[in-house]
Amino acid sequence: MLKTIRNAAVLFLLLGIVCGAGYPLLVTVIAQHFFPFEANGSLVVRDGKPVGSELIAQNWTEPRYFHGRPSANLGGPDNAMMSGGTNDGPTSPWLVKNVRERIESERKLNPKEKGPVPQDLATASGSGLDPDITPEAALWQAGRVALARGVPRAEIESLIHRMTKKPLLHFLGVKRVNVLAINLELDRLYPVKQQKKEVRKAPRR
Repeated sequence: MLKTIRNAAVLFLLLGIVCGAGYPLLVTVIAQHFFPFEANGSLVVRDGKPVGSELIAQNWTEPRYFHGRPSANLGGPDNAMMSGGTNDGPTSPWLVKNVRERIESERKLNPKEKGPVPQDLATASGSGLDPDITPEAALWQAGRVALARGVPRAEIESLIHRMTKKPLLHFLGVKRVNVLAINLELDRLYPVKQQKKEVRKAPRR
């Protein structure tokens, strides 16, 4: 009886050391050595400060930026503490209502665009944190971004094609554009000067 208890205790300690400390430490060391960018959250750094992650969406609303996919999360894509979709089925009246509202909103934001609104701009992503859009969704917004930046549309379209990532091994997944990456590239190539507010002095009495 005592021998069985002793063997069980020794096995418990060994498994605790190997699985609770050794294995996590080994994986951490390998990840930090060979994949430091991915292991640390795929953070994007500008001027020495992290501005976001390639894996987590942000809520872009200004006309001079490309907008990401709609999110069903409370707080939108900025709330990375939550992740999930609406779970609305194809016969859900809420789904139809939300899609119609998003289509109407996209047409107001991009009044010069013709044809159907790209699907990924009309439907929320399953995670609510999708950082990418399709090239079609980016091209749909090209006119608005070009106008806000004061550059020809052809230059924005060229940037979209350059920033489009191909499927893994050319057949896994779909072509995509990372919204954070292309918006940072927009700021680098076509910066928009911030208008200074005029400060008026109060008249002397």
